[in-house]
Amino acid sequence: MVRAFIAILILASASQLSWGQSLEDAVNSPERTAAFQQRDRYRHPTQTLSFFGLSSEQTVVEIWPGGGWYTEILAPYLKENGRLYAAHFPVETDIPYFINARNNFSDKLASSPELYGNVILAEFDPGASILSVPEGSADLVLTFRNVHNWLRNDSEATAFELFFRALKPGGMLGVVEHRVKEGKSREWMLSNGYMTEQTVMDLASAAGFLLAEKSEINTNAKDSADHPKGVWTLPPSLRLGEAELERYKAIGESDRMTLLFKKPEH
Repeated sequence: MVRAFIAILILASASQLSWGQSLEDAVNSPERTAAFQQRDRYRHPTQTLSFFGLSSEQTVVEIWPGGGWYTEILAPYLKENGRLYAAHFPVETDIPYFINARNNFSDKLASSPELYGNVILAEFDPGASILSVPEGSADLVLTFRNVHNWLRNDSEATAFELFFRALKPGGMLGVVEHRVKEGKSREWMLSNGYMTEQTVMDLASAAGFLLAEKSEINTNAKDSADHPKGVWTLPPSLRLGEAELERYKAIGESDRMTLLFKKPEH
C-alpha cells in the first residue's frame, strides 16, 4: 500500500513538471508587472487566450509585443513545453520609437532569464515583407491592437499574408483590434485607430484564412469610438491629459473585436 502511494506521488509530481504552470497561474503570477495586471479587467487575458485555443505545447508567434504585456503571460506558460517567438519591431530601422521599444523589450528579456530565457526574439516589418519566423512552423499567431498601425504604410494586406506563411496547415490566427461600427473609411480608421470588423475579416480572407469564430470577450459598450484624439483619447494613452480625465477613465479601454481565423488544412 505504501509503495503504491509513493508511486502515485511520483507520477503526480512528474505530471506536474511536464505540464508546467496553468494559464491561470501565468495570468495571476506575482512576477507580472503590477501596472499590466491592472489592465486585465479590460483585456481579459485568460478568456481571450483560451478562446484563441492556446495550449502549453504550441509554437506561438506574438506580433509586435510592445512592452511585453502579453509576453509576461505567454513566456512562462510556454516555457516548459512550447515555444514563443516575440516578433518585435525591425532591427534595421531609423524610427526612434521602434528602436527604443525593441531595445527596452530586449532588456526586459535579458533581465529575467528564468522567465524569458526561452523566448526567441524575432522581427516583424510588413512594409519590408519581413517576419523572421520559419515558414509553416507556428501553431498560433497572435496580434493585439496592431492592425490599424499597418495602414500607415499600406502594409496591412502583407501582414496577413506573412501570418499565413508562418502558420502550419490548420494553424490559427488570433486578432484583437479596436472596433468601430461598419461604414467608416480607410482614412478615418487610419486617423482614429479603430477598425471595422469587416475590414479585418476581408484582410484575413484575402490572405487565405477562414473565419473560425468571433467573440465578444473584449466588448466595451461604453466606448462610442468617437473621441477627439481617436482611440488614444482613452486609457491607457489618455492623450487629452487632464481634460475630461475622469470621463475617459470611466469609459475604460476601447471596444474591441476578438476574431479567430484558421489556415486551411490543405
